[in-house]
Amino acid sequence: MTEPPQTAEPTPAPDSPAQGASRAPAPAADGPAPQTPAAVRRRAVLAGTAVSALLILAIVLGSRLLRDFDSALLPYAVATVFLAFGVAHRYTVWVSAPGARRLFRQGWRSFFSAANFRKAPTALPKMIATYLGFQKFLGARSHARWAAHQLLFWGCVLAALITFPLTWGWFTFTSNTGDGPGYEMRIWGFKILGFDALSVLGWLMFHGLDIAAVLVIAGASYFLWRRMKDRGAITGQRFAYDLIPLIALIVISVTGLLLTFSSIFLHGGGYEFLAILHMVSVVFTLIYIPFGKFFHIVQRPAAVGMQLFKYTSRRKDEELRTCRRCHEPIDTPDYVENLRGTMKDLKLDFDEWAEYCPRCKRVLRGNAYLTHVKKGFK
Repeated sequence: MTEPPQTAEPTPAPDSPAQGASRAPAPAADGPAPQTPAAVRRRAVLAGTAVSALLILAIVLGSRLLRDFDSALLPYAVATVFLAFGVAHRYTVWVSAPGARRLFRQGWRSFFSAANFRKAPTALPKMIATYLGFQKFLGARSHARWAAHQLLFWGCVLAALITFPLTWGWFTFTSNTGDGPGYEMRIWGFKILGFDALSVLGWLMFHGLDIAAVLVIAGASYFLWRRMKDRGAITGQRFAYDLIPLIALIVISVTGLLLTFSSIFLHGGGYEFLAILHMVSVVFTLIYIPFGKFFHIVQRPAAVGMQLFKYTSRRKDEELRTCRRCHEPIDTPDYVENLRGTMKDLKLDFDEWAEYCPRCKRVLRGNAYLTHVKKGFK
């Protein structure tokens, strides 16, 4: 390939031939058909409505036509329905964007690829374990942040696995004597196991949310402390986006622990007030999830498909694409072309820069600055 001029830059001057060529209209087949905002909103509302209706149906059927549904937990159940609508609505809007749509499609294509499974049968479980479960990519930034995120993540996962089924009436704990100590755990009306409330298993069963609360408090407190002390975090943080989620998680966990403290040590003193405060904090947080920082929980699994695509494409017996300037390896041709396609979808007029290594991009931009910008100050 011919080497580009040393004065090239990511966004060439209007009279530059490079810009005229990059702004030439692409064939209709190269990219997805444009979507109007109104069409995206309609599709998002329909998706949210459908998911909410399915959740309501699942609650009714899973609780055996509401026979196992606890009416005291109605506010929590209603909040989960709003949560389902918000997540489906925002997710639909998100995947309607060109870049996210390409990521989404390529991820599912890699997920269902029989060729990928034959070549790397353990790749997907490995990606799920390392990228979603243990988030090893965070350890490269800071071991303390990784440990705190693990506490926060697994605390929230444990709380969700306990709270949602109980709220929907899917889990029930019953005793033949009315007050124990023998209990039965049932799922959808079917007995799963019996246990003694005074045993270690019984203690874990009835204090699982307390364990989750301790994990969440430890993880959220670290991140809250960091955002108060770390200069880099303070510079870019926003109160509603960065601090409110952490405060909400701490309030939920603390009020949940106080409910246990009240029932054990205060003989129920102040329990009603704490229960209302806990309910309000949980409902607020569930409704907030689709519209704030917590939404990355929903987005993160979609990135696993892209990681799988990168991993499987690098296992092919093919040469890596080299930099157009220094000829050093960049990545596989599939990955580079996918990146160029995403940049075209986003109407970025410098998709050819995906074929340069990071160092050459900096060199070319520096030369362009010296040629086109600094010369104006002579």
